Amino acid sequence: MVNQEKTLDVGFTHADFAALLDRYDYHFNPGDIVAGTVFSIEPKGALIDIGAKTAAYIPIQEMSINRIESPEEVLQPNETREFFILADENEEGQLTLSIRRIEYMRAWERVRQLQAEDATVRSQVFAINRGGALVRIEGLRGFIPGSHISTRVNKEELVGEELPLKFLEVDEERNRLVLSHRRALVERKMNKLEVGEVVVGTVRGIKPYGAFIDIGGVSGLLHISEISHDHIDTPHSVFNVNDQVKVMIIDLDAERGRISLSTKQLEPEPGDMVKNPQLVYEKAEEMAARYRQQLLQQQQQATAETTEEVIEDIPEATEDDTAEPILQEA
Repeated sequence: MVNQEKTLDVGFTHADFAALLDRYDYHFNPGDIVAGTVFSIEPKGALIDIGAKTAAYIPIQEMSINRIESPEEVLQPNETREFFILADENEEGQLTLSIRRIEYMRAWERVRQLQAEDATVRSQVFAINRGGALVRIEGLRGFIPGSHISTRVNKEELVGEELPLKFLEVDEERNRLVLSHRRALVERKMNKLEVGEVVVGTVRGIKPYGAFIDIGGVSGLLHISEISHDHIDTPHSVFNVNDQVKVMIIDLDAERGRISLSTKQLEPEPGDMVKNPQLVYEKAEEMAARYRQQLLQQQQQATAETTEEVIEDIPEATEDDTAEPILQEA
């Protein structure tokens, strides 16, 4: 008896295999976020297996929100992670991927959250320009306007300096991230200051509308209307730059990063700041105590008036309201 081996003819050609791939191939679109595995690392990029017919490609400039020198700084062979589909298939059917775009989107999300929390962040200045200084927050480039840099050193010396910062503007559509060093310092200083407190400061600048007073590293505005009860044509008639002065805090605006000051409220007699500023400084604590007492009385009066309004709004009880309910047996 002769054993005859049967040859199994599956009839599975390359064309059949390609058709099967087409049948089960996923449709990838630009903007999708997909999982992929690092297939091969090249000098200027990497091939990524995302389940498509052809391995996708990620160029080195799309591997990180930060500048890198080699793909190995971000990717390792056989590593699986998320990728953003940046561009549709090229002539060879290959998709272009990005990690940078994912980091970019998540960085803006994180920055918006920090702004909503009114958080203070710290960042190192990496460059300066005519308008201010440049920093990086969550990998995004941020700008500090010169008017919001509160430091005595020259702007050029800020490179490499780490600064506390508050958010002024977060606009992903316009790619605008604006921060304030001054606001962060003022907030920190404000936590130790109180309205009605007398502080010693130095006149750092004089404008037609008032004088800027440095009080422990932050600047407060002594508006021309708060210098004296007497009319003043210009702050220059009362102050000079670098003068040591005593002022009282009359407002703390943490949201706008502003401290409002007054010498007018410290005058024993109207016009003393013009006629005899030394007397004003000598009596400053005494006059500030009176000011705080007046504030307290005003607050108590306002509270009492509010309480009276609430009581008046409560409807009076009627006899029916006060009568005891009649209990009926079921």
